[in-house]
Amino acid sequence: MPTEDEIRRSFLSQAEACGQLGSPFTATLCRLMATRLNLETDVGTRVLNWNGEPGSNGDALPLRLAGALRALVLSGSDPALIACYPPATASDDALWSACEIAFVQHRDFILHRLRSAPQTNEVRRSGALLPGFLTIAKLFGKPLVLSEVGASAGLNLQWDRYAYRLGDLSWSNSTSLVEIAPQWTGAAPPAVEIKIRERAGCDLNPLDPSSADDRLRLLSYIWADQADRIARTQAALEIAVDNKLSVERADAIDWLKTRLATPFAGATHVIYHSIAWQYLPQTLQAAGEKLIAEAGARATADAPIARLQMEAKSGTQGAAITLQVWPSADIHQIGRADFHGRWVDWSGWPDQQSATANAAS
Repeated sequence: MPTEDEIRRSFLSQAEACGQLGSPFTATLCRLMATRLNLETDVGTRVLNWNGEPGSNGDALPLRLAGALRALVLSGSDPALIACYPPATASDDALWSACEIAFVQHRDFILHRLRSAPQTNEVRRSGALLPGFLTIAKLFGKPLVLSEVGASAGLNLQWDRYAYRLGDLSWSNSTSLVEIAPQWTGAAPPAVEIKIRERAGCDLNPLDPSSADDRLRLLSYIWADQADRIARTQAALEIAVDNKLSVERADAIDWLKTRLATPFAGATHVIYHSIAWQYLPQTLQAAGEKLIAEAGARATADAPIARLQMEAKSGTQGAAITLQVWPSADIHQIGRADFHGRWVDWSGWPDQQSATANAAS
């Protein structure tokens, strides 16, 4: 069980991360929680006696509490909080006073929300995943079968329904209301057509884009002063509803066993995940790695397999974008990206980069 000081430090660490990721309001809120939470309310007592890993690599306790408060704002349940949240402005004292009142008036709701891990479905991560899919399509020239682990509401399972600007490359569904244009460094990714044969995703607690409660939950974890993220997510949710997109409620390993059991002849089967694999217990990660490697060993030129990852990596700024393909089993880090997809530093698949350089010379 962590000490109270360790719990408070987790809030300060989250505040620093929020500041770096462009949310000064949430950074301020987390700093206030770190310094002013006390044992005078049941919410404060529950937080400061947390029995688990409070940090971002564990239970993400600061984001659980911030998300609960944000849900009260979005649902219109707490006028005092609404008056302190963006686009309104308030002093630190006014904001904290509203929080303390909310801890008492909405005690049961907040305590219930603290029991659940935050669920985000950052749409801009598709801007880091798309160049990987383009690389796969270029390598194999086949339709793609998509299998996303930790898909949440499935918003990054419908990445082909968005419009993109990736450096000098425009790749888009011309009618899409979702536009993704990360700050780009590096050569342009391959400009190829992609066909999707099939798509599926799993999550332990999938969110239904057509459910008002699930939409509220998802939006509550988007930081209040990031209006562009909110608007982009709302538009992506509408696209998901229109396409009747759904994510299967399933354990990742059991689901992968089923998805990998049968090859997809004439298509490339892509297993992918973004800021999700790291939250699996190490035993499940090992089981998943084994399953994918075994399926890769069975891959053929007619039914290749690819694994595309956007995950945190020690010593790497942001997240590493990694691609492994079978039957060759070749693996390369093909880029890096901001955790929220604000920027992409693209290096690409080595052979393709050489071909691009030769063509330009």
